[in-house]
Amino acid sequence: MSILRIAVFCLLGGLPLTLAAPSHDAIPQTWLAGILLAACFVPVALYGPKSIVAQFAVIGTAVLFVTSFCTWTEAMLFMPSAFKGHPWQALIGGSIVYLCIALILAVLARVLKLHRQAERHTVAVSAAKLPLMLLAAGACYALYYFVFGALTFQFFTYKYYPDAVRVASSWGIWFWALQIGRGILMTLSILPVLFTLRLSRGKLAIVAGMIVWIAGGAAPLLIPMEFMTPLQRFIHVIEILTQNFSLGISAAYLLTRPRSTTAAAGAGI
Repeated sequence: MSILRIAVFCLLGGLPLTLAAPSHDAIPQTWLAGILLAACFVPVALYGPKSIVAQFAVIGTAVLFVTSFCTWTEAMLFMPSAFKGHPWQALIGGSIVYLCIALILAVLARVLKLHRQAERHTVAVSAAKLPLMLLAAGACYALYYFVFGALTFQFFTYKYYPDAVRVASSWGIWFWALQIGRGILMTLSILPVLFTLRLSRGKLAIVAGMIVWIAGGAAPLLIPMEFMTPLQRFIHVIEILTQNFSLGISAAYLLTRPRSTTAAAGAGI
């Protein structure tokens, strides 16, 4: 019965995204994108906070910044022509859509009674270490972005972005400051996930990686776009997997500690 309720959660949770389908023909693919987006938040529905408000806060923070803002900044940097009219309209409109989806997912989780009782397996790092760990996560993302982004551009996407090198060079050192900042922002946006889910550290790392990957690129890129070919979108899905999934794993290990180890240290053992 739990599997059936989870399936209903994903199917119904994916429906609202179809309202943003670019055409009637794109509705099936857009629904699939919505289903995938809902699926990545199933662990939040199961092992996250119980109340609708808290669930909305956890999911909404992730989609607002990872799905909407961070992907928007990347598109603004390399594909400004993709935005018709004022680019802020795309950001605001997308943010509203994804926040509505977050609210619907939170309500569905409560209606379908998906929440499960479990003990916490991890704790957050100390407040004194938090800024340093956030900076380390941002630096990790910049490293993943440089390595995997360069490989992808060199072998696959250079023909789609002929001005990419010039654009990146024009920013100078600020380009990498921007990427570190994006890594920090994405890490901040999944802090509610890292600090509320009652999962082991390893499982928490996988969930964080999946959320940052799927919400941060895989799901939105399933939706047909007139300015991207299907092959181009597929390549970016894999590229974002290498960058964002790695960030989620790194963030989980940098910002949480096993509860048993912390308790033992506190007891002087």
